[in-house]
Amino acid sequence: MTRVGRIASDAIGLRALRSFAEIIRTGSATAAGRNLGMTQPAVSRIIAQLESTVGFELFYRDRGRLVPTKDALLLAEEVELALAGLERVSSLVRDIAISATGELRVVAPPSFAEGLLPDMVAGFIAQNPGVRFNLDSRTIDTTKALIATRVVDCGFMKLPIDEPDLEAETMVSSGSVCVMADGHPLAAHDLLTPTELHGHSLILLGSGRQWRAQVDHAFAEYGLRPTVAIETHTHGSACALAARGVGIAIVNALLARRYIRAPLLARPFAPPIIHEYAFVTSALSRPSRLTTEFRDEARRYLAALAS
Repeated sequence: MTRVGRIASDAIGLRALRSFAEIIRTGSATAAGRNLGMTQPAVSRIIAQLESTVGFELFYRDRGRLVPTKDALLLAEEVELALAGLERVSSLVRDIAISATGELRVVAPPSFAEGLLPDMVAGFIAQNPGVRFNLDSRTIDTTKALIATRVVDCGFMKLPIDEPDLEAETMVSSGSVCVMADGHPLAAHDLLTPTELHGHSLILLGSGRQWRAQVDHAFAEYGLRPTVAIETHTHGSACALAARGVGIAIVNALLARRYIRAPLLARPFAPPIIHEYAFVTSALSRPSRLTTEFRDEARRYLAALAS
């Protein structure tokens, strides 16, 4: 049982969790009360009772705002997950009551959510006009938790995934490309290796990612280090910077393809760095009919895109 689950079983109610979450979001008991349809004293009283129950301080005052303590921040994400789960139950009850076609909650990494998911969802809605979608983009760890605990129906994640609570089906694989402005001296090459790229300004996705480590390793195999001019965190921004002539972006070919248009050119990067993505569901229950139909649509869309 999670920390929130343990303390909730010891008498923390839904009003306390919602009050806590609203103060985290707004920094004010007054604003929290207004959003929850409660008075400020009522919210303050609930938070005081909550602090008494958990045995530690959750907020302190600073310039008229309620600032969460470190302990409160540790709880905040789990409280958000708990409330999202309750909202999902409520939504399901409403759907059953009105015989709604259904809702799909999908989570994916930012570049996947911005680059591939919109067309995939639009194609599915065209065939299933009554379906509602809730699209989210989170960190890897939170994405895993959302899928495993069934707060969302499904998601897309980069492989490898080694989680017993998750069921992953490989959907698509992609190589890496060097994206540059038309007219760049290296545009004359059909393929680029660290040797050709040595000394040129590069735009790379932020350090700390497995993908970035693979790029650094590829250069190290040639006895070289990349000349990093800019670090960014999305394929869209990397390609936009390359279009402005500030450097060459080394990116995932599949996620970058929607951004590669004039004045940009793309050349394959070698040694190959392969990116694999999977459709992921919770291993703790069977996916719904809508989820499996969306999986099939995703498979068709990605297969056509990669061909």
